[in-house]
Amino acid sequence: MLEQLLIFTRGGLILWTCKELGNALRGSPIDTLIRSCLLEERSGAASYNYDAPGAAYTLKWTFHNELGLVFVAVYQRILHLLYVDELLAMVKREFSEIYDPKKTVYNEFDDVFQQLRKEAEARAEEMKKSKQVGKPATNNLGKKQGQVQKGIMNGGNQKKSGSESGSDGGDGDKVKSRAMENGHSNGSNGNAVVQANGKENGSSDSGAFDVNKLQKLRAKGGKKTDTVVKGSKATDTVVKGSKAEPTKKIKKNRVWDDSPTESKLDFTDPMSENGNENIAVVAAVQGESMMDKEEIVSSDSETEEDEEPGKDSKVEAKKKGWFSSMFQSIAGKANLEKADLEPALKALKDRLMTKNVAEEIAEKLCESVAASLEGKKLASFTRISSTVQAAMEEALVRILTPKRSIDILRDVHAAKEQGKPYVVVFVGVNGVGKSTNLAKVAYWLQQHNINVMMAACDTFRSGAVEQLRTHARRLQIPIFEKGYEKDPAIVAKEAIQEANRNGSDVVLVDTAGRMQDNEPLMRALSKLIYVNSPDLILFVGEALVGNDAVDQLSKFNQKLGDLSPSPNPRLIDGILLTKFDTIDDKVGAALSMVYISGAPVMFVGCGQSYTDLKKLNVKSIVKTLLK
Repeated sequence: MLEQLLIFTRGGLILWTCKELGNALRGSPIDTLIRSCLLEERSGAASYNYDAPGAAYTLKWTFHNELGLVFVAVYQRILHLLYVDELLAMVKREFSEIYDPKKTVYNEFDDVFQQLRKEAEARAEEMKKSKQVGKPATNNLGKKQGQVQKGIMNGGNQKKSGSESGSDGGDGDKVKSRAMENGHSNGSNGNAVVQANGKENGSSDSGAFDVNKLQKLRAKGGKKTDTVVKGSKATDTVVKGSKAEPTKKIKKNRVWDDSPTESKLDFTDPMSENGNENIAVVAAVQGESMMDKEEIVSSDSETEEDEEPGKDSKVEAKKKGWFSSMFQSIAGKANLEKADLEPALKALKDRLMTKNVAEEIAEKLCESVAASLEGKKLASFTRISSTVQAAMEEALVRILTPKRSIDILRDVHAAKEQGKPYVVVFVGVNGVGKSTNLAKVAYWLQQHNINVMMAACDTFRSGAVEQLRTHARRLQIPIFEKGYEKDPAIVAKEAIQEANRNGSDVVLVDTAGRMQDNEPLMRALSKLIYVNSPDLILFVGEALVGNDAVDQLSKFNQKLGDLSPSPNPRLIDGILLTKFDTIDDKVGAALSMVYISGAPVMFVGCGQSYTDLKKLNVKSIVKTLLK
């Protein structure tokens, strides 16, 4: 049964709801749909599933882009209503005829909707009955066609057809006999098929390479062979290749005659007072962090951006002809259809993928842009490619712009007024630069006269505590450590208690790098977050990743949710992108990460010194993506 049907404008004004249904929806499925689907450029999807306590809904929707209307239907997921799509299309058609922008109440549409709903339900019932009546006949026909196709495709392969047909009883014998006919007798019915597929069916028997031998060779494990194959004697190579390989000798350091005795190469700073004084001087000379500097976007990208649609339009002009394209650009197109948008969207998708955007996300973005443009009227003197590009630019800006405040300094001062430290946990996969960028954030906070303390909660990787200790000495910041093989959740808890005692404003918690599929380490991370309830969970990710960004972030969020004992688990709050100075214009990882998680990019690491940390410039990223 249909739970609810709503019609509202893109501005959020509800024009009509079905009073006859009047079912009170559990939770807030419509708000969630708008917030997590329509505003996040996921409107190209077919449906949206919403889970509420005691209910599971499916939502379907359609747009009237020219009038700026949204039509949403809600029903219980378990019902699988077949008529919803057709009903939405009918409601859209009828309501658009009576719509008036100055009017906000449409009580007269109740009777129209009842009629439309009855028609849609009646058609769905007729379709069900016709399917049930036609099922046996179609099944038998399908079986016969499948048998005929099997017999034709199995050509001269007697063994394969025999083994497959043996399990089918009487029908299988018919297939076998047909296969024999087509493969060997070449009867009158099978001549055309055999001649057409001569290369596939006939050539395998005469003078072709034996595939079975190749498979046997591959099955041996791909061992290296010492001899070259002569003629067709492949068995010799197998015998020789299967010999036991000699054990590898361990390479030793070369010793020269007059060389002095070996000394251990250890250039780490000694733990002395003089060493600390020298390091403090280095830290003082670092300069101002790039977080506090405004980035100026050059206007070169704008000119290149304007040139691109021109190239697309030249291709369109060649296809359509000069006069038709000229007339269309002057007069404007009545309504944009999906077929009109496909060439421009395909070019945009390819462009996004070359900029390192994950393929799945590029495809979803293009579907969402197509859904927002379909049915709109193309203005005079505008090209389809430029219209699509403008819509995509708006979508990208909307996605990358943070939906909430990311002013950490304000949050730190708010926590300070409450008399507690502001806790930030850095999480991520191995080798992305968590410890280094934690030190950059610490340096930036120091410049704003904030007392920072580091917590060495990477008790898994050898050298992790020493690495963080070195950063702490260089920046003259206190560090809380308990060594290795300790529970990181307990270490973080004790670090927060210590910060309360010594008056630290911020605690930066370093965690071990872990792959998203490593369940024991993900369980430990989930426990750390559950026990300590940090104010901010930062996912540290490389700007170099492409499709893997989707897998990393989605699985991190999934594991944090599944493994947490809390009914309302904490997920990733923000993203820190590292190695941004190494990617040139391949900036797509930022888009992939934000799109898949909904979390904003709060910091961007762009170098190896403590000052190389900056904010994400959304306009610059969007222009680079569309360049």
